[in-house]
Amino acid sequence: MIRRNNWADYAINALLMALAVITVLPFYNVLITSFADPAAVAKQTFYLIPTSFTLNSYELLLNGSYVGRSLGNSLIVTLAGTFVNMMVTTCGAYALSKKAMPGRNVMMAGVVFTMLFSGGLIPFYLTIKNLHLINTYGAMIFPVAVSSFFLIVMINHFLSIPPSLEESAKIDGANDIRILFSIVIPISKPTIAAITLFYAVARWNEWYHAMLFVTDPKLHPMQLFLRNMLADVTRMARDDMGAAMMSQLSQRYPDGLKMASVIVTMVPIMLVYPMLQKYFSAGVTLGAVKE
Repeated sequence: MIRRNNWADYAINALLMALAVITVLPFYNVLITSFADPAAVAKQTFYLIPTSFTLNSYELLLNGSYVGRSLGNSLIVTLAGTFVNMMVTTCGAYALSKKAMPGRNVMMAGVVFTMLFSGGLIPFYLTIKNLHLINTYGAMIFPVAVSSFFLIVMINHFLSIPPSLEESAKIDGANDIRILFSIVIPISKPTIAAITLFYAVARWNEWYHAMLFVTDPKLHPMQLFLRNMLADVTRMARDDMGAAMMSQLSQRYPDGLKMASVIVTMVPIMLVYPMLQKYFSAGVTLGAVKE
């Protein structure tokens, strides 16, 4: 028997469609404003209907060396940081998934403790300074080398793997490292892919540690560049493209430049999602439930 939709179904569908429109509308506004002429934007209280098209904002943004350098820095931090994240998380989770490992309970308590408490900003800064990481890529990579939450998710996933797989490998003479990279990791691709994407997004959005520990503008990632622009456009005057921008800012619509920066920042990481989206549900679910 085919069930007919009633008024409640239509109401729910209408509500979900309204929420979808509300969610998409800001992104749509950012996109069309980045391509809009300042005069056309000024004519509408809220720019919804595109009436002009220009690439001036993108041309001004991409002509300077600062943007290319910042994108390169973000790419380095994302690739190197994600690699470090996954190596530490995977190896640490595999070790902590062994219930017979000496001191496992103490280590697990330490992992959970870091989720609730921190040492404070000043000791954090002094630690980074004593490690000579100030004004280096390491200041944006090593302080967040592992997430306690993702570590616990990975541990629970490894605990769900049948012990017989590892036992048979040990009978064949494989050690723990060989078992991890030849057996455990290949059958854990969904979980690893999902966590890798989460780490990559976090590394791509890195700006806080760069703001704290990196004073050299040449090492600033794209997100810090965007933050500085949104906070105060005049701070860009130190760059070679900044002088040209400041001289033209009175004739240009500043929001167009800001929106173009948002688009340039969003596109690279958005291209990664379609490739790993299928692993989200399977990956997180595999490691989320422990029996």
